Amino acid sequence: MSETMKRRPSQSAPSPRRRRLLGAALLLALAACGKGISSKLHGVDLSSMKLPGTFHLRDTNGNPRTLEDFRGNVVLLLFGYTRCPDVCPATLARAAQTKRLLGDQGDRLKVIFITVDPERDTPAILEAYTAAFDPTFIGLYGDAQQTAEATRSFGAYCRRVSSGNSYTMEHSELDYIIDTKGVVRFALQYEESAEDIAKDLKLLL
Repeated sequence: MSETMKRRPSQSAPSPRRRRLLGAALLLALAACGKGISSKLHGVDLSSMKLPGTFHLRDTNGNPRTLEDFRGNVVLLLFGYTRCPDVCPATLARAAQTKRLLGDQGDRLKVIFITVDPERDTPAILEAYTAAFDPTFIGLYGDAQQTAEATRSFGAYCRRVSSGNSYTMEHSELDYIIDTKGVVRFALQYEESAEDIAKDLKLLL
């Protein structure tokens, strides 16, 4: 069997480990471009990078939404898709736990899940998925161009990969924290705990 044929399975069906490595590589690149990690944060400080952090999408009720709609709140934003087998459900469960740990301050945290698979993630599916973790979580979607613009705005990564007769989505794992003024402040690693995230968020609430 040729080396090319041996490599095909890993290219068509990216493993959870490969996605985590992609997220880690992006994380290191972001840290290198900025001024390092703040001593007060567990996450990666992105404030010096001045990421645009914008999007023009729709919520599951079909309403147009932009980041401006959430001014005055701290936003935890992540990219993913409802068929994701590991990273997305784990990070959304962590977000729900983080919100509970914030107690009364949790009402000022808005969790936004932007699908990178709008072809399959219909509004109904997206709403049911986010509500399963917390009824206040907000699912957003757009067309292919709007989705690509949103991911680029946050320095995120996603790619459609064929898998048998279907496909999966390869995507980076960073979650983004946006302050009450709409500034992207820091990113969360996949391995970071809900307790540490809550400590970081309390610096902004």
